[in-house]
Amino acid sequence: MGLKPDHWIRTMAQDHGMIEPFVDGQVRDGVISYGLSSYGYDIRVADEFKIFTNVYNTVVDPKDFDARSMVDYKGEECTIPPNSFVLARTIEYFRIPRSVLTICLGKSSYARCGIIVNITPFEPEWEGFVTLEISNTTPLPARIYANEGIAQVLFFEADEECEISYADKKGKYQAQQSIVLPKL
Repeated sequence: MGLKPDHWIRTMAQDHGMIEPFVDGQVRDGVISYGLSSYGYDIRVADEFKIFTNVYNTVVDPKDFDARSMVDYKGEECTIPPNSFVLARTIEYFRIPRSVLTICLGKSSYARCGIIVNITPFEPEWEGFVTLEISNTTPLPARIYANEGIAQVLFFEADEECEISYADKKGKYQAQQSIVLPKL
């Protein structure tokens, strides 16, 4: 399994629809960078957010998540409460090839401010908009910016295809079109 360079990512995005929309190169003037990089792709966060709230004093349970724990918000900026998190989605839609696994990592510009994007894989043959979990680890409110870079995706291609892909096992987050809460 090997890390894939920019020319491979460009070909897969342009010829096979792996990333849509695709930005060929880094955009960085006055924004947190996004687009194609040397060995990855910097994804953008859309302007739709679900902000965690504990107004109902519920227990956070991945097997029985209370949707009332999230407040919907739409805007060019999102303020994450202290020691809390938001869910968001990417602007980019992904179609991961059967022989590829990706790892999504937060950008250092945010990490240096205590804002962490959960590390997550995109499995072979998964597709959809990515639901991102963005944590504010500080005791102060923290701001993130819609339509700008939020994380980097690294692409790893295997020497051979997997036996069972995410699509084969009918994964519960397949083809998601919006921010999706935890499912069992």
